[in-house]
Amino acid sequence: MSDLTNTVTQYLALWNEADADRRATGIADLFTPEAPYIDPLAAVEGHAGIAAVLAGAREQFQGLSFELHGEVDTHHNIARFQWALVTGPGAEPIAIGFDVLVTDGAGKITGVYGFLDKMPAA
Repeated sequence: MSDLTNTVTQYLALWNEADADRRATGIADLFTPEAPYIDPLAAVEGHAGIAAVLAGAREQFQGLSFELHGEVDTHHNIARFQWALVTGPGAEPIAIGFDVLVTDGAGKITGVYGFLDKMPAA
């Protein structure tokens, strides 16, 4: 597994982490202090902003989990991948997104840029 694939795995695990303190520690370990997270529903910077987005997703999607949907494509310090929001491992996705993750020379995430491919039905 490449370092970037491992970073993506850790990143997705943060979205599934129920404990706010463990999420905060994981964010501090994985992201640079000023890293932006930008998708169609949010545009934040820094650890506190990222923590707020993850907490909001945890609240909105209780009982669901984020999982890798396909393979991680990497080059240099960039990874792109699809994720799926599911009711259980391998279940039909309720939502699908596509993220681009950029890291620095030390392997910390310097930015995440997301797109939504499939949204839940109203």
